[in-house]
Amino acid sequence: MLTVDFTRFPLAPGDRVLDLGCGGGRHAFECYKRGAQVVALDQNAEEIREVAKWFAAIKEGGEAPAGATATAMEGDALNLPFPDESFDVVIISEVMEHIPDDKAVLAEMVRVLKPGGRIAVTVPRYGPEKVCWALSDAYHEVEGGHIRIYKADELLAKMRQAGLKPYGTHHAHALHAPYWWLKCAFGVDNDKALPVRAYHKLLVWDIMKKPAATRITEQLLNPVVGKSFVAYATKPHLPKGDAQ
Repeated sequence: MLTVDFTRFPLAPGDRVLDLGCGGGRHAFECYKRGAQVVALDQNAEEIREVAKWFAAIKEGGEAPAGATATAMEGDALNLPFPDESFDVVIISEVMEHIPDDKAVLAEMVRVLKPGGRIAVTVPRYGPEKVCWALSDAYHEVEGGHIRIYKADELLAKMRQAGLKPYGTHHAHALHAPYWWLKCAFGVDNDKALPVRAYHKLLVWDIMKKPAATRITEQLLNPVVGKSFVAYATKPHLPKGDAQ
């Protein structure tokens, strides 16, 4: 299940991509299959080991084009182990709401992004996320949990302050918002509640089968209750007079 829309965020074979806070690796895998040179970085060692296994499986299955590369590594988003201007593309999906110093992580992403490069940032959307917080303290008051709720204008302003030029936004995963409302209402760790189990089955069926009816429904609902807010931006080239 991808949050970044690659029709709005073009990726060319050979692009060097950083998936920052990659988690389970869903965006990294897609970039690898599209022919990119991917680095998937996360502070969670267990998830990085799983991502590395999936990279190997994609290669062995012949799903990675010639020239594509993939590396999974542990790392700190606030101290990236890469030189300046190392990547053509940076993706950070559902991560910034966890990080106390979000301005610092934006600065690090801008540092490692090449001039003219592209960045995609996704965070939980303000409205659906507020409902989750209202229904359950346990949803966000956990170690490593969500520490803030972004308004769209706030996130875009922080991106501009970091030196980025936003060029597009949208919302995603409307069908997932009610699932998390149910989880919060019945208990975030309670997977046995019938409404939660039933809705989870619906989501799994939708992800696996991708029926036209639910795809169209979600597209219509995304502007209203899309669970994620997605912003795309570029790093402008410096004027020639400012280049060192």
